[in-house]
Amino acid sequence: MSRQRRTPDLMTPDLFAQPELGEVPEEPENHDALGAADITAPTEAAPMPPQAAAQTAPHTTLQQLQAWRDAGWLRRLDVALAGFVQTLDPAASPALLLSTAWLAHMEGRGHTCLPLAPLVQAPNEVLGWPAAALPELQASVQAVAVDSAEVSRWCDALRASPVVRNPAHQPDLGQPLVLIDDGEQPRLYLRRYWNHEQLVAAQVRARCLLPTGETSSVDTSVDEPLIRRWLDRLFPAPAAANPDSSTAAPPDWQKLACAVAMRGRLSVITGGPGTGKTYTAARLLALLLATSPDPERLRVALAAPTGKAAARLKQAIDTSLIELQSKLGQGDDAAPDLGEFTRRMGPATTLHALLGARPDTRAMRHHAGAPLDVDVLIVDEASMVHLEMMAALLDALPPGARLILLGDKDQLASVEAGAVLGDLCRDAEAGGWSAQTARYALATAGVVLPAAMLAAGAASPLAQQTVMLRESRRFAGPIGQLALAVNRGDAETAHRCLHSGSTGGDRPVMAHEPAKLETLQALALHGRPGAEGGYATYLNRVKARPPVGDVAAHQAWVVQVLKAFDTFRILCAVREGDWGAAGVNRSVVRTLAAAGLLSPSGEWYAGRPVMVTRNDAALGVSNGDIGIALPSAAAGGGLRVWFLDGEVPRSVGVSRLAHVDTAFAMTVHKSQGSEFAHTVMVLPEQAGQVLSRELVYTGITRARTAFTLVSARAGALSAAMSQPTRRASGLGASLRGAAGDAA
Repeated sequence: MSRQRRTPDLMTPDLFAQPELGEVPEEPENHDALGAADITAPTEAAPMPPQAAAQTAPHTTLQQLQAWRDAGWLRRLDVALAGFVQTLDPAASPALLLSTAWLAHMEGRGHTCLPLAPLVQAPNEVLGWPAAALPELQASVQAVAVDSAEVSRWCDALRASPVVRNPAHQPDLGQPLVLIDDGEQPRLYLRRYWNHEQLVAAQVRARCLLPTGETSSVDTSVDEPLIRRWLDRLFPAPAAANPDSSTAAPPDWQKLACAVAMRGRLSVITGGPGTGKTYTAARLLALLLATSPDPERLRVALAAPTGKAAARLKQAIDTSLIELQSKLGQGDDAAPDLGEFTRRMGPATTLHALLGARPDTRAMRHHAGAPLDVDVLIVDEASMVHLEMMAALLDALPPGARLILLGDKDQLASVEAGAVLGDLCRDAEAGGWSAQTARYALATAGVVLPAAMLAAGAASPLAQQTVMLRESRRFAGPIGQLALAVNRGDAETAHRCLHSGSTGGDRPVMAHEPAKLETLQALALHGRPGAEGGYATYLNRVKARPPVGDVAAHQAWVVQVLKAFDTFRILCAVREGDWGAAGVNRSVVRTLAAAGLLSPSGEWYAGRPVMVTRNDAALGVSNGDIGIALPSAAAGGGLRVWFLDGEVPRSVGVSRLAHVDTAFAMTVHKSQGSEFAHTVMVLPEQAGQVLSRELVYTGITRARTAFTLVSARAGALSAAMSQPTRRASGLGASLRGAAGDAA
């Protein structure tokens, strides 16, 4: 065992000055933008070749890290953090300095911890560095661990430092690093992410339990007959196609999801596009209203990570509730006034706005000491919610409030660290329901749970509150088949979907691989057979401006332009380069200008589409909002950026919008929460680990009626499908009360 030194009260500041809450985070291909104002690296030695640095002495370990930084394998921030740790522990071991730099590197790629066993056994599989780095990595690890299959010596070296805390054995004295090594999967954390993870795990466990400690599946306070009566009205049984058939109808997963949400303070509803997540949420709200002892005082809030997703959630919920009102009518029980309820509910907001994010601090206005004033909170696009935001949300939620998370577990996780929905839904497809849940499902929803989905042993409380919607009502055709194939990693079926069909190209999905930029420019201009339009459609409407001064005609014109623009979009895997969003935007602008459809003179011009990249409550805009610069209705009026709230346009003067990007092309990450009739997805020649299965799946599922893949090189799609995202996290293990599982 390594010698333990006395641990001082470190109380170090936050080690990462991440983008302020309210800003769009950097895309994964550019992490150097993360600030490190509170980290000061030690004086650097002259750069040296990677192969020249020794591996055994602490002072030469920093030189090794600097050489890796110069080679482009580490960020400046990664090396600076290791240097900061050495200032706290001058006797820091090579294992500690290497682990610190690699931990920072992993955080920059969205991981919340550094899994030590996989790191020691196969370092390059964890870090994802170029093949040229492999000899250096192996030499560094073996110099500490001796045997590459042995991790105990590595953990011993970390335990010996006063800057590392083992929560099972040591008090919290402000140590900046946390080591979990009491299981088969030891892992290292930055203290902030360890604290966030523990808060989320504790809150989730508590919300899946009753005050008595029993699982919510046996909540005797639920009025099961009342819930059954209303669920049968909200989800009337469809007429049987063959009344004489003895085959049991498949479970109504939407009905089950509503029933499950009625018995606990947390429920998770996951499913792919078209499975009806917001449709289900609307009926759940109607059910809560109908069964509430005091419906007039039921406080409901709707939220999403981006403004665009929040607006779509509100629109979908309102539309569904209005349609539902006419279907419910009047029966033995008076139907709730859903129209009045939608007005009382108010608009959906971003999570930043809901929690009260402030520009000068990461602390939220709402927290455990100043909780949100809500009884029910529905959060859509939960796959985009990163660990820090989920911790803040759960901390601010009143103990008795219900939280309903909606999202597609297979979509891209947040750009920032964590994949919370993925961790929560890890076993959603298998069900894992208890016998009590099966009884409850039958009593309240008339749903017979498949025997294969019942837990063989002890059932997880979280599984009892999780329902996966499995029937897509929108993606039954070629787009859905392609998305499913990509999600399975079935490259053969995916290529068959993209390349089979009519020879003229008149089909819902198709691919150009390999392709040239000219192919993309032609698509941007006029679309393709079977998916006509492109950007020429909306720009022709821009040219058809109504007479100056006719306000009503102007507003109708603005709505037409905005809706026409939203029918087509180019999505890119990366931001920089000719095949990235920035380069494609420049190329599209030149193409449209050459066709006489745009007159780009200066930064602002009529027809310029923009995406807001920072929340601004004063202007009423949120990150992710899409608008178009158009002239005002008045004579001589300047350009204003117009946004659409439902059917109502609103505008902001262009001079007041300082944080926007041109939006002919956008990254797949920033497209989450949006849909387009025709989606074109662009894969670059080189994208490294950014090009993943989840990224391709997310891009495909943004398309409603047509999808086109444009790849700079053949084989990019197969390469992406072979790279499923695996974010290192201990949240799943914490939820299960175990120490392991950081894969």
